[in-house]
Amino acid sequence: MSQKDPTESTQRLDRIVADARRRREEREKGYREQALKLYPWICGRCRREFTRENLRELTVHHRDHDHDNNPPDGSNWELLCLYCHDNEHRRYLDHSASGADSAGDERPESTTFKPFADLGALLSPGKEES
Repeated sequence: MSQKDPTESTQRLDRIVADARRRREEREKGYREQALKLYPWICGRCRREFTRENLRELTVHHRDHDHDNNPPDGSNWELLCLYCHDNEHRRYLDHSASGADSAGDERPESTTFKPFADLGALLSPGKEES
């Protein structure tokens, strides 16, 4: 029984991964360049301004989280700094994990405790403590 050379298999996998990375970088380069021409170099959340020296820290965020949705008018993009971009994706993942559906309906609350239920009575004028 003949066996494949493990280095041949590893080299093939390396080529596939390198090719996928190259195609992703080419795709990103296209919409990134377009977004940088359309929008001012300012983070859409924290308003940090960027120059050529630190422009690599400014990313293109897809508002609908679909990286293949790249309309030429840039309506699905916003420029975010690395920190705000990471925060936005974390919020998206947390929202997805919470069980909320796409219409924004949250799942029912599981808690029934209402810490401020009697606050009005406690704060009403004329009531003295004994």
